[in-house]
Amino acid sequence: MKTYKGRGVVLHTLKYGDSSLVVYLLTDVGGRRSYMVQGVRSRHGRGSKLALFQPMFPVEFEGLESSRQQMHRFREVRAGFALQGLPFDVRKSTMALFMAEVLYRLVRESEANEPLFDFVWGCVEALDAMAEGVANFHLWFLANLSRFLGFSPGNEYTPGAWFDLREGLYTPLRPVHPDAMDQACARMLDDLLDCDVRALGGLGLNRGQRVEFLNALLVYFGYHLDAVSAVQSVRILREVF
Repeated sequence: MKTYKGRGVVLHTLKYGDSSLVVYLLTDVGGRRSYMVQGVRSRHGRGSKLALFQPMFPVEFEGLESSRQQMHRFREVRAGFALQGLPFDVRKSTMALFMAEVLYRLVRESEANEPLFDFVWGCVEALDAMAEGVANFHLWFLANLSRFLGFSPGNEYTPGAWFDLREGLYTPLRPVHPDAMDQACARMLDDLLDCDVRALGGLGLNRGQRVEFLNALLVYFGYHLDAVSAVQSVRILREVF
């Protein structure tokens, strides 16, 4: 077996058999990968390891790769860093559930993508440490994720512009078709793309504005990635935030 070391962020888990788990990670060494973890759910197994595999939890590991087995395995796995807020704040854990599902649905590549991984790892650190602005974090996350998925806005924002969702461009006139962000949402998109994550508490968005912008952003993602329509945790976000 080939061994290797890496870092990962937990995207999804599936129960396998009576005591095992399939864990999907976004890794720095190989993009999205699946790992078989045996005995982790058994009464006499490594129960302490089960707590590591929650949505968006960061891990460091030594992996095992075999040509005879489809899934990778862990020789060793531990927390990537100590989480201080995410596991204990229902708002942050709800946000993490959404982020993990988005990445699980949209990122399929099994090749290393260092910029994307660094962005996601940094998002976990930022969300965990955040004191203000948690309610806006998913909007900032999606807007900036578009950069790494290859479809961020294709031109510069100008005051009063609309945003054409089909073309991915800011436009001074309202598009003739209905798939566009209005002027308020277009400005919000530009603000979020330029905003430091630590300043999200200063945006001052209300619930209605967040829901309207989220809906428009999901339409935009849908033009590029059909899988976004399968993200179920959107409903929870609309209720909580």
